[in-house]
Amino acid sequence: MIPNPATVITLIFGVSVFIFILLLPALFELKKPKDAGPRRIADDAPATGSWNEDMIPLASIEEEKIRLDKAIVNKLADAISALRNLES
Repeated sequence: MIPNPATVITLIFGVSVFIFILLLPALFELKKPKDAGPRRIADDAPATGSWNEDMIPLASIEEEKIRLDKAIVNKLADAISALRNLES
């Protein structure tokens, strides 16, 4: 059965309008962005005096994580070695 051409045209037009309405906010945002865009990591940012004493540098967070990972691995190694001693 061949559909009515008016129905097909109406359906295509309706779907096109629906997609356009869904994408309209994104088009407005691309035309006139509301924010300043990508942020900079504190190590690369210029010194503007906005650095708070409460802020922790990114490098120290990574070093602390590595220390915690090593501590967890050491505890797991001790637990596994204790299991090996139970066998004998």
